[in-house]
Amino acid sequence: MKKNMNFETALSQLENIVEHLENGVDDLDKIVKLFEEGTSLIKYCEEKLVNVENKVEILTEKLNNKIEKNRGSDD
Repeated sequence: MKKNMNFETALSQLENIVEHLENGVDDLDKIVKLFEEGTSLIKYCEEKLVNVENKVEILTEKLNNKIEKNRGSDD
């Protein structure tokens, strides 16, 4: 897995792996390889989502603080 991959690319690759596995794979080594790739992609996507969630929380908090500050100056 590439380090500079974006979330959408990783998710697309994960979807392809799932589809491939659902359609059936006869080679046990290939199944294990796909499973390993899939778990790596899941971890990567989860880390990206947590990072974005944290950023959204910080931005929301900053926005709420700004709103509260503006309300206080209206008095």
